[in-house]
Amino acid sequence: MAPPAGDVSRELQESIRRALGRPRIHLLLRARLETKPRRLEERILVLTAWRLHLFSPTTPAKAEGSLSVLEIRCISATSPTQVRLDTERGPLALALATPAAAACLARELGAALGRALPCAPPVWTLPPAPPLDTSPTSESSASSGPSVCGGFSDTYAALCDYNGLSCREEVQWDVDTLYHAGERRCFDLRDFSHLESRELALAVAALGYNRWFRGLCCRDLRLSSEVQAQVLHAVRRSPALEELILDNVGLNTDFASRLAAALAAHPDPPLRCLELPRGPLGDKGLAALSQRFLGLPGGLRRLRLPHCGLGARGLAALGRALGANPAFRSALQLLDLGHNPGLLGSPHGADLFAFLAQPNALLHLDLASTDCALDVLFGALLHGCCSRLSYLNVAGNSFCHRKTREVPPTLQQFFCSTFALSHISLAGVRLPPDALRSLLQGLAANTHLSDLHLDLSGCELRSPGARVLEELLGGISAVGSLDLSDNGFDADLLTLVPALGRNKALKHLWLGKNFSVKARTLEEILHKLVQVIQEDDCSLQSLSVAESRLKARTCILVNALGSNACLTKVDLSGNLMEDMGAKMLAKALQINSTLRSLSWDRNNTTAVGFQDIARAMESNHTLTFMALPLCDLTAAYRSAPERTDTGWQQIQWCLLRNGRGPKVPPEQVLRLQRGIVTSTAEQGCCQGDVLQMLCRLSGRVQAAARGLRGHPGAQRDLAEAQELLREARNARALFPSLAALGPAGAGAGPLQLLLQGVAGDVAKAVDKELEVLLEALLGRAAELCPRATAAGVWPGGAWLGGAPRPRPPLPPGLAPGALLERAGEEIREQLGEVQLALVTSLTQAVVAELLRELRRVHQALAQHLQDPRSPQGQEPSNSTDEELGVDVDASTLQRHRRCCRRNRPPSAFMGQSEGLESPSPPRSSEGDPKPHPLHFRAPEAQAVGGSSQEEEFGRLPPTVPPYPQEHDCSPSSEASGTSDRSRQLPPPKPQRRQRAHSCDKADAGPGPGGGGT
Repeated sequence: MAPPAGDVSRELQESIRRALGRPRIHLLLRARLETKPRRLEERILVLTAWRLHLFSPTTPAKAEGSLSVLEIRCISATSPTQVRLDTERGPLALALATPAAAACLARELGAALGRALPCAPPVWTLPPAPPLDTSPTSESSASSGPSVCGGFSDTYAALCDYNGLSCREEVQWDVDTLYHAGERRCFDLRDFSHLESRELALAVAALGYNRWFRGLCCRDLRLSSEVQAQVLHAVRRSPALEELILDNVGLNTDFASRLAAALAAHPDPPLRCLELPRGPLGDKGLAALSQRFLGLPGGLRRLRLPHCGLGARGLAALGRALGANPAFRSALQLLDLGHNPGLLGSPHGADLFAFLAQPNALLHLDLASTDCALDVLFGALLHGCCSRLSYLNVAGNSFCHRKTREVPPTLQQFFCSTFALSHISLAGVRLPPDALRSLLQGLAANTHLSDLHLDLSGCELRSPGARVLEELLGGISAVGSLDLSDNGFDADLLTLVPALGRNKALKHLWLGKNFSVKARTLEEILHKLVQVIQEDDCSLQSLSVAESRLKARTCILVNALGSNACLTKVDLSGNLMEDMGAKMLAKALQINSTLRSLSWDRNNTTAVGFQDIARAMESNHTLTFMALPLCDLTAAYRSAPERTDTGWQQIQWCLLRNGRGPKVPPEQVLRLQRGIVTSTAEQGCCQGDVLQMLCRLSGRVQAAARGLRGHPGAQRDLAEAQELLREARNARALFPSLAALGPAGAGAGPLQLLLQGVAGDVAKAVDKELEVLLEALLGRAAELCPRATAAGVWPGGAWLGGAPRPRPPLPPGLAPGALLERAGEEIREQLGEVQLALVTSLTQAVVAELLRELRRVHQALAQHLQDPRSPQGQEPSNSTDEELGVDVDASTLQRHRRCCRRNRPPSAFMGQSEGLESPSPPRSSEGDPKPHPLHFRAPEAQAVGGSSQEEEFGRLPPTVPPYPQEHDCSPSSEASGTSDRSRQLPPPKPQRRQRAHSCDKADAGPGPGGGGT
């Protein structure tokens, strides 16, 4: 700021300050104003930030006029002491007292204009003034340095002053703080949607004079005509505006034509990205824009015009522009013309196909719902887009416009030759089976792709498509995500699901809206799906059965989630499983340790279901994301607001805890890995459990050994049997003993010793780094402010010349010990997971070997028992190979662990839910129930009244309990347990429909309170 003129009295200065109010005065001096030809009158010139004021030289000061600095068009000098200002209102001649005052006035006005319009050329024609002092200690250094965000706040304030509006400081704060801190170069109008139209228009106008912002963005906000005019002004004037994104903003019908004119008015338009989705461009607007595309020297990188009502004439103009400007072939990376019905249904698309057939740089191509003929499109893509195209969306189109059954070879050739494709959407395209076959054969022959997302939803593939998928999908390694929802597969899923499981490259699968089958078939499909996800080598990471309306049978899949070890994301939305399904889901979440994301909206869940999930989340430490079940939450909140709110807040707190807190406690991981988290129902269905198999086989060997005591020829086999029996007893404690070993149980391991040694080195390095940093800070401070730092002042204290400098405090989280401790915890956690995997594999291998050896010894002892010289001469027990564990290996044990022992059985409520048709077992001609192919029927049960021991998803004959009962594993109890329990049951009561009850309420057994039918 220049000092006020010495001939202006202090009293007059104070009077002027009181008249102006808040604005800071940058310049105050005397001048003579030419009011009439050859007539000069004395005035006081006062320059504030963006306005030049004229005051009378009398006291009290009286303002006689003012003008904004933006009104000045030119500053010139007619003599050393005279300055001429050409403004919008006319010329203004000023005579100053000295040449220095004239130069000071011109310099200050030029500086104000430079701050207001950083991109505008200088407006003065005075001789160059001496360079200003811009050292750190000079007064002018503050204004001459680089401003925040390219001086947007100054430009905005000057425009507000020019238009007579108050400057909104919140706009300046948002830009200077939020945009600058986040390095956001795209100005988003949604951040200022609360402003009035004129205020928002001024913020947009400021972009026309700014070099810092690179883009202008607005989505789903209606812009007035005034704001749209300023957008065009910014495009016409801005030297750095590369992106223009206006999505659903209510553009005028002539906006595209005016935008083309604005681009034509710019000498070198920097525009590289144009996105105008859901704007009424029409053929006329697209033709005008295409004409301007011919003049873009660098072309466009992104062009998005979906939902714009484009037609054949506009497409023809665009195709010609893309082909005529060679810059588009090397610059255009994204082209989106989707959702313009009929756009590519006419011959006018030939120019666009010709552009696609040439070598180009396209990475993203979206032609969805444009009536495009895919047989023609893939022929063009084969020649020009195989090397770089990664995203292709052609959903909602027709495969061919001609009635022909022939599939062009270009389809298979494209999918065989593409190098970078990662997403292909054919949703809603009615693919003929031969076209699907060509597509899959091309992908099977492609060795360059991996983790491809293939969207075949809504293609009406049905049975022919299912057969093609079953035949070819197993040999495709390029597909990592597959969407097969809404294809009418229905009963074909019985054979398609196992085929999907055989593809070990598949990670993400969508199967929703394919389950319109009868109850019995639905159960079989779901059991096959459960079998796929429970396989040891299952590669699936996410599974979606959304909008399938599985109702109560959703629990067949939910029960398998508890023991599942591969799925990290599951979508159960839209299946109407109600509160009982939520209860079963809660039980699965309590023991699941792999699931990370869950979606379960639109299931008719009430506050009771949300509370069940909330209680289960207290035991779950791995689920980190749960999609907001908005529909169910809204309905539940209407009926029970307090309970719903409490349950959902508890769920959110647990998700937050899982996202940043500790993982599953080690003891819980150990229990889950061993499968000890059991229930009464699990114990009833664990007949194939490995430990029980080991116990049974050990008992048979021990019984045979007792019968051979004193046998002269069996002493060697008896000694070996005793040794194996001792190892079999020790095998029960093998898993916990091995899991307890490791660095934590064996003392300080190599990792802990290494971390302790590194901690000291890191502490020394941190101290050295702080010393270097402190020296650099003090040196720079002494260079800039030597007088102030001469006393050796330190924040919070002081030190003398010989006193040690204080060491700056470290945050607790930055201490070397804390850093290494966190690193050690992460490493130990990963090592713990590896240790559990090793312990599990080793235990399975040891137990499998023990079973083989016990079986061999049992067979040897059985041969000795057949010898008439044996003391007891008893006949060998005719045990089946299945009971004795024939050909048991580690993979068999693991399959038994996951698929038999830990799966939660079907609940009793599934056959009693309202509106659910319970399947009954098929009967033979004699009236006896035939065994269902999915269930085992015990021979012992057939001898007692013809009752069946099988459990048909909770719906059983009235003579047996509707859930598994605890029983002994001995052979005698296995043979007689069913008939004894059948004789003790009361006579069956008349069957009636009732609400679904959890099987947990019926654990006490059948009877009035047992919940049986």
